Amino acid sequence: MKKRAGIAGLGLYIPEKILTNYDLEKMVDTTDEWIQSRTGIKERHIAKKGESTSDLAAAAGLEALKDAGLKSSDLDLIIVATISGDMLFPSTACLVQKKIGATCPSFDLGAACSGFPYAMSVAQGLILSGLYKNILVIGAEVLSGFVDWTDRSTCVLFGDGAGAAVISEARDGHGILSTYLAADGNYADLLKVPAGGSAIPPTLETIQQKLHTLKMNGSEVFKLAVRSMGDAVLKAIQLAGIKLEQVDILIPHQANLRIIQAVAERVNIPIEKIFINLDKYGNMSSASTIVALYEAVKTGRVKPGSHIAMVAFGSGLTWASTVMKW
Repeated sequence: MKKRAGIAGLGLYIPEKILTNYDLEKMVDTTDEWIQSRTGIKERHIAKKGESTSDLAAAAGLEALKDAGLKSSDLDLIIVATISGDMLFPSTACLVQKKIGATCPSFDLGAACSGFPYAMSVAQGLILSGLYKNILVIGAEVLSGFVDWTDRSTCVLFGDGAGAAVISEARDGHGILSTYLAADGNYADLLKVPAGGSAIPPTLETIQQKLHTLKMNGSEVFKLAVRSMGDAVLKAIQLAGIKLEQVDILIPHQANLRIIQAVAERVNIPIEKIFINLDKYGNMSSASTIVALYEAVKTGRVKPGSHIAMVAFGSGLTWASTVMKW
């Protein structure tokens, strides 16, 4: 039987603090009705002061290791998908390595909201090559520190959280059936944090101009997200050698309910087959798809033998999809 990589364990960590739409009504010119009708989001979780991305990632990683029946010393590699790392350098993955007591190679991967499926694809390749046996892949974000809380078009969208998966060799025909990655840098300006890198280093002026906070062209991102995620799902299903009807559950990036509904219509998949939890968490970028997968598994929506399609879209622009047999 063909060798495959698969998920051996899952973990997550969600900060305790909840920021509801009603809380946002007191902060910015918006309403619960406006937010829900346009996004589907009711609340999001926000990291407490001093709680960093590596803290969230380490907690999620430890649960994934426990779920897989492994110790930190069993890990061959740690990949952290994030755009809100603790620092510009060192990598957040190295900080996670220290916090969980591992000794393996560690690095970050930056593909924004597509980060987790991108990182899982990298892990899959390394497992199949025979180079590594157990890889910890984490999607983690503390985006609340990069949001302009006076911009009602973006501040209502994002939340903090982390999800993790241990990727190992799969057995008995289960595991990852296909992966598909794509990107188009021509649209890089549509969703970005302009300053803080080498192009616009931090200065007093960049801080005053709020160039260190997230900027987004929402209408353009919406159209591209629907098209790209729809096409990516169909491509991954084709590569997996199965039919659309065989997909038991679709786990999309949890950015906006309208986007998810439009993708369902484009792909022609019933909305009942789509897992949605953005009402509780908002957009957690690289953490969204793995947290949704965790909840789908733990609540019984995913069962042994289920065919799962996962798809994401993010800044870059990047988009990615994968099909798994659970």
